[in-house]
Amino acid sequence: MKNHILSALRLTLVMLVVVGIYLGIVYAGSKVLPNQGNAEIINYKGQKFYANIGQNFKSPKYFHGRPSAVDYNAAGSAGSNKGPSNKEYLEMVQKRIDTLKMQNPEMQNDKVPVELVTASGSGLDPDISEEGAFYQAKRVAKERNISLEKIENLIKNQIERPLFGPSKINVLRLNIALDQMNS
Repeated sequence: MKNHILSALRLTLVMLVVVGIYLGIVYAGSKVLPNQGNAEIINYKGQKFYANIGQNFKSPKYFHGRPSAVDYNAAGSAGSNKGPSNKEYLEMVQKRIDTLKMQNPEMQNDKVPVELVTASGSGLDPDISEEGAFYQAKRVAKERNISLEKIENLIKNQIERPLFGPSKINVLRLNIALDQMNS
């Protein structure tokens, strides 16, 4: 019995050291990243917005982000947990496709970017692809009475090219730049 207790205490101490070292490495690593591992807060028109959490833009004058399985509630981050063979999920995606094509009638024959009709695993993805932004460009240009060329240039200026992974566009930053372009 005494041997078991001593072994358990030794193992506990070793694991505390190993886990402590791991947490120290992760914490130190986060401090060399942009924003030092903290949320990126954007103050705009007297309000605070988190750039790394998806926002719900409903107006046709704005670019829309990915749908959210949790209605953009950061406290309840989650996916829908419905697979691609789930009938209810497929109906929801088809409804999103139909709505997107109705909102963007000039894009009827174009391929719909997948992120505009499927929610991310967290339900809070703040980014869309270049294709997702360009798909919506004609609608936004028409709604704001701005030339398509200016909108496309704005999109190109907002493209982020990370070291790893595909290029992306933060929808909040894009929409703020769009508002600033109009003012």
